[in-house]
Amino acid sequence: MNVLKIATAGSVDDGKSTLIGRLLYDTKSLTDDKLEAIEEKSRQRGFDYLDFSLATDGLVAEREQGITIDVAHIYFSTRKKSFIIADTPGHIEYTRNMVTGASTAQASIVLIDARNGVVEQTYRHFFINNLLRIKDVVIAINKMDLVDFSEEKYNIIKGEIEYLASKSEYKNQNLTFIPLSALQGDNIVSKSENTPWYKGETLLHHLENLDAEDISDASQVRFPVQTVIRPKTEEFHDFRGYAGKIYGGDLEIGDDIVVLPSQTKSKIKSIHFFDKEYAKAKNGSSVTITLDDNVNVSRGDMLVKIDEEPTITKQLKATICWMDSSPLQASQKYYIKHGVNDAQAKITQLSNIIKTDFSGKTENPSELKLNQIGEIELKISKPLLVDTYQKNKSNGSFILINPKTNNTVGVGFIN
Repeated sequence: MNVLKIATAGSVDDGKSTLIGRLLYDTKSLTDDKLEAIEEKSRQRGFDYLDFSLATDGLVAEREQGITIDVAHIYFSTRKKSFIIADTPGHIEYTRNMVTGASTAQASIVLIDARNGVVEQTYRHFFINNLLRIKDVVIAINKMDLVDFSEEKYNIIKGEIEYLASKSEYKNQNLTFIPLSALQGDNIVSKSENTPWYKGETLLHHLENLDAEDISDASQVRFPVQTVIRPKTEEFHDFRGYAGKIYGGDLEIGDDIVVLPSQTKSKIKSIHFFDKEYAKAKNGSSVTITLDDNVNVSRGDMLVKIDEEPTITKQLKATICWMDSSPLQASQKYYIKHGVNDAQAKITQLSNIIKTDFSGKTENPSELKLNQIGEIELKISKPLLVDTYQKNKSNGSFILINPKTNNTVGVGFIN
C-alpha cells in the first residue's frame, strides 16, 4: 500500500490537532481505550463535544495548554492509502520544528482560521513549504462554522494565498483550497451540506487520490555509499558489495556508472536486497550493489551514471534556517553533515535575511537569529559531491553542527 507523508502547519489555535484527531476518528483509526480517554477528558473539561486535539497532543505541557510544542508523527490508514502526518507546532518560536517536520513530507496541509484569515504565521508556513519545494499543498480554511460557512470569507482568503503564490519563485506547486470545520466534521471525510457552493473534494478524498512524488523526485541517480559489505563466510568470501539508498532515478544491472570522487568507471553487476537479487532498483530503495570491476570504493563515495555527475566543490552558497539560540555570524566555524559525509565548515559570508512574507531581503545583516532564514556562503575543508536543492532534495541539503555542543544549529539548502 502506498504511504503518503504529510506535514501540517498553522498558527496557534487554528485547529491542527483537532483536524488530525477528526481524521483519526472518522477513519476509525482510534483504539477503544484512546477514544474512551478522549470522551472522559472532554467531559471533565465540561465540553458537550469530543475534544479531538487530545488524540495528538502527547506532551503534558501540550495537553495542559491545548497547544502543540513538539513535532508529533501520527500514523493511520484507509483502504486506499497509509498516511504519516507530522503535526508541527504553530508558535513562531517553534518555526524550526515546522522545517524539521516538513523536510520529509510529500504534501502539506496549511490551516487558516476562517475568522482571522491570513496572519503572520501563515506567511511563514507558506514560505517554508515553498522553500522545501513541497509540490502539493492543501490550504484548509478551518472553523467555517464560526463564520456561517461564508463563501465570501473563503474567497477572500483564497485570493490572498493565490497572491502570495504569484510572488514565489517556486511555480510548480499545486494548491488545493478546502473549506472545512474540523470540530464538526464538515468536508473532512464527507461532503458538507453547509457548503453547497463548494464543488471540490473532501480532505480525505483529496489525500487518498494524491499521486505525490517522493522527496527524491530528481531524475539523475545519486547512490551515496553508506558501508562496504565483505561477509566473513566461505560461501561469500569473494563478495564485495556497496550498501546505500538510491536517490533520484533508478538503477539496473548493466548500467554504466562512475565512482566519485575517484572518477573510476564500471558497470553494475548485481543488485541485492537482503537475501534476494533484483534486476532493477527504484528510487528510494535501500540496496547493496556489486560492480563488474574490483575498484576501490569506500563509505562516503558516490555511484552515479556516466554523464550525470554532481558538482564537486569546497565552497557552497545556500539558504539556511537557523535553529539555535546563539545567532549565526560570519567567520564562525561548524561541522557540516551532508549525506554520509561530514567536514569542517566556515561561514565566509552572511549575505541576507529573507523576509518570509515574500516582501524581499535584508542585505548584509550582522547575524542570523533563531528561526530566521537567510542566505550564506561556506568554505568546506574537503570537497563534497553536491546538487542544488532544486535539482535533488536529498543531495542538495545539509545540516550544520556546533562542534562545542554537538547541537544541530542549522539546516541548509544548496543554491
